[in-house]
Amino acid sequence: MEEFFILIAEDDADDRFLLQTAFDENGFNDKLEFVENGVEVIDYLNGLAKNSDSPMPRFILLDLNMPKKDGREVLKELKQHPDFKHIPVVIFSTTNNEQEMRRCYELGANSYITKPNSFESLLRTVAALRSYWTHASSIPA
Repeated sequence: MEEFFILIAEDDADDRFLLQTAFDENGFNDKLEFVENGVEVIDYLNGLAKNSDSPMPRFILLDLNMPKKDGREVLKELKQHPDFKHIPVVIFSTTNNEQEMRRCYELGANSYITKPNSFESLLRTVAALRSYWTHASSIPA
């Protein structure tokens, strides 16, 4: 089985804990890497790009409202970068606004998920998200 990991950009410690717990409780042992703001997303990926042996994340779970550089800025930068534009980006935000969703898709988001409001819903969301993005055929660049 191909080794892969998921990069999660989330500034809220409680949300990071809940996401880790949801992956664990679903029985998934994927490597989750957490960063806390948009600057760290870009720095992390640039570090990987410098080492040709380092795999890129299978997908990025990206919060929109983060400090230093918000998710919209990160999304735009990722989709314009030759080494990162092929990585699927899933927006994971509390913002449930059709105009915001449309804007994210226009910037290149592969999916947009509104954060669930219960842990049971989060468990189901994580299971569906992981299933889709870890089994999806390669996305064309």
